Amino acid sequence: MISSYVGENKEFETQYLTGQLEVELCPQGTLAERIRAGGAGIAAFFTPTGANTVIQEGGFPIRLMPDGKGTHTPAPAREMRTFPDGRDYILESALKGDFAIVKGWKADTKGNVVFRKSARNFNPDCATAGKTCIVEVEEIVEAGQLDPDHIHLPSCYVDRLVIGERYEKPIEFRITHKEGQSSSLPHEGRNRIVQRAAAEIKNGMNVNLGIGLPMWCASAIDPSMDVFFQSENGILGLGKRAPTEDEIDADLINAGK
Repeated sequence: MISSYVGENKEFETQYLTGQLEVELCPQGTLAERIRAGGAGIAAFFTPTGANTVIQEGGFPIRLMPDGKGTHTPAPAREMRTFPDGRDYILESALKGDFAIVKGWKADTKGNVVFRKSARNFNPDCATAGKTCIVEVEEIVEAGQLDPDHIHLPSCYVDRLVIGERYEKPIEFRITHKEGQSSSLPHEGRNRIVQRAAAEIKNGMNVNLGIGLPMWCASAIDPSMDVFFQSENGILGLGKRAPTEDEIDADLINAGK
């Protein structure tokens, strides 16, 4: 199994801890590009991510056996080159799958698909990289009803469309904001870390906020500054607080939930 983040999947955890799965941990950006390359017919590409680390040396995958001890199964070392910009880059191979199972918003009867908000992050790339692409959508309309400028995945990549009779979009973790609720962390030490990190953000910057404490930086900067925040899952214009109950949108959830 190749993955960047396994989350709270208990079945995955059980299989991993009992030695049923061999897992290759892959940086998320590299994973996305490996999938995109697979769909584009590109065999491999060079990236600086992982150069001069255990990843470049072939340190993964790692298989954890039932006794709790990790047994190392080194992969071949990745080719590394120094490019004219002076940085070291390693060669990463493309990823393709027998099946691509993705979630769309709307499709027409020909199989053209539109994704909604952050669901457009990985889904289109995964769809192109599968030999057989199965797309679950919320609505199917007649061919010609979708604006061609709004189609994100052409029908040539889609083999099957699925729509449920009683479609639901559950939210794994509902984190909401209530009026009068503090926007700071309850733990004083963590607040200090966030305040210190936020002090590095300057007016006019474009800032990517990763999962965890970085998410809180948007609440700690000077409100007079003009800063553009982006969070994981491709959400641009991240606000200073969680949504209210009325603002909750299952297609607009970032890595911080």
